[in-house]
Amino acid sequence: MSFEMELVLRLLLAALLGSLIGFERERLSWAAGLRTHMLVCVGSALIMIVSAHGFEEVRNADHVSYDPSRMASLVVSGIGFLGAGSILLRGEVIRGLTTAASLWATAALGLAAGAGMYVEAAAATLIVLFILAVLKPLERRIFQPQRHHQLRLHVAHDALSYDDLRGLLGQHTARIKQFVVRQSPESSGDDQVTIVLGRLNEVDYAQILAALVRHPGVRDVKEGDL
Repeated sequence: MSFEMELVLRLLLAALLGSLIGFERERLSWAAGLRTHMLVCVGSALIMIVSAHGFEEVRNADHVSYDPSRMASLVVSGIGFLGAGSILLRGEVIRGLTTAASLWATAALGLAAGAGMYVEAAAATLIVLFILAVLKPLERRIFQPQRHHQLRLHVAHDALSYDDLRGLLGQHTARIKQFVVRQSPESSGDDQVTIVLGRLNEVDYAQILAALVRHPGVRDVKEGDL
């Protein structure tokens, strides 16, 4: 295999590895998906190739200081603007940090592929996929019950609306994950309200619970299991 074909192989490998990470993000409908991750990985690989082999003519020239790692280091810092673009602030909740991290990792995969470190690039891809696809359900199963609180309220008919709840929560309004009102089967004139709150510490949760108990239309408050 000629050296030029080996470099092309590195670019193709970078495209493949980037597509694997991008597909995982694409299936979750994130803004940075398949094509974005592929472009980041191929671009990083090309920059690594240029950094390592693009200055052969001047490498041994007199009075030339050559550092092949300089362009690679610029990729690591420069990829931050793409990562920042994938981070969203929704209320008090920050979304997209994992996708930003996957872009940063994909750039590293491209650098490894461009440097000819095939085994290391492939192994890192498998590790990243494991973190993104396998650990997420496990993390949700372990930590979500600690982050979310479910409340079941028995209230007078139309006594507690979503706007009323927002007023009670104040700055914690963004913590409302679910608000469902149903007619209570126990009493024809009352409602059964289910509220799910997320990411609250125990102090804030206790204050919200006390405010709901004091609400004149609330007859009963029970803590449920998610």
